[in-house]
Amino acid sequence: MDTKPQERKTSKVGAVIGKKMKKTVTVVVERQIRHPLYKKIVKRRKTFLVHDEYEKCKVGDVVRIVETRPLSKRKRWRVMEIIGPVSMGAEQEALKSDGGGMKP
Repeated sequence: MDTKPQERKTSKVGAVIGKKMKKTVTVVVERQIRHPLYKKIVKRRKTFLVHDEYEKCKVGDVVRIVETRPLSKRKRWRVMEIIGPVSMGAEQEALKSDGGGMKP
C-alpha cells in the first residue's frame, strides 16, 4: 500500500481566443511581472491549447484551466470552469496591444 500524497495541480485563468479544433480551445493567460532592472510592470502573455470536453467554451469566455496529463503533443491543460464572458474593455485592450487598430 504505497500511497502518494495528492499533488496540487496548477491552475490559471485566461481568455479563450480561438476555437478552430474539435474539443480544443486556445486560451491566452496574461500575467504582470516587475522588470528586474528597470522596475517597470510588464505584461507577459502565453497561449495554451486546452481540452474542452463538452465544447461549451466560446471565443471571449474567461475560463479557469487546470494542468493534466499530456493529451496530445501540445495539449496538457483542460477547462475546469467557465467563469464568464470577457469584459469589453479587456477585449479592446488586447486588440490595441496586438496591433489590430491603426494609430492616428
